Amino acid sequence: MAAELAKLGHEVTGIDIAEDGIAIAQSYYPDVQFYVHSIYDDCKDIATDVDVVVSTEVVEHLYSPQQFLTTAFEVIQPGGWIILTTPYHGYLKNLALSLFNGWDKHHTVNWEGGHIKFFSEKTLSKMLQDAGFSEITFNNAGRIKWLWKSMVCRAKKNG
Repeated sequence: MAAELAKLGHEVTGIDIAEDGIAIAQSYYPDVQFYVHSIYDDCKDIATDVDVVVSTEVVEHLYSPQQFLTTAFEVIQPGGWIILTTPYHGYLKNLALSLFNGWDKHHTVNWEGGHIKFFSEKTLSKMLQDAGFSEITFNNAGRIKWLWKSMVCRAKKNG
């Protein structure tokens, strides 16, 4: 995604904590700035006053998602946005998982890493508001209505 945004003429900074992932990204896209960096750490040394923070399928892997959202808020300029995606967990999807005995497969425990937090629109909205964001909107993507794969969220830093 970082490379595609750069191709459109945007100045892009990509971060990830995985050194091997950053090395691969940098080898394929040498014109994009990539850094090995934790989203828990102060990011002002690599990005300040950014227009948009884009985070795709990351927040559900974090032990401290509130800290991540606060860090994102700090580097976004007033009037800027955060766009993030995370797996959708709504009532009907959860009911379908229950009816078809899908919870063990959906929340398998026999792998390293994986999802450790599960968000609804309500819980993600609350965390974004607590970080200072407003104008929070949601769309959904993947699968059929009410059983979506992901939530796509946008929130603004007013100022």
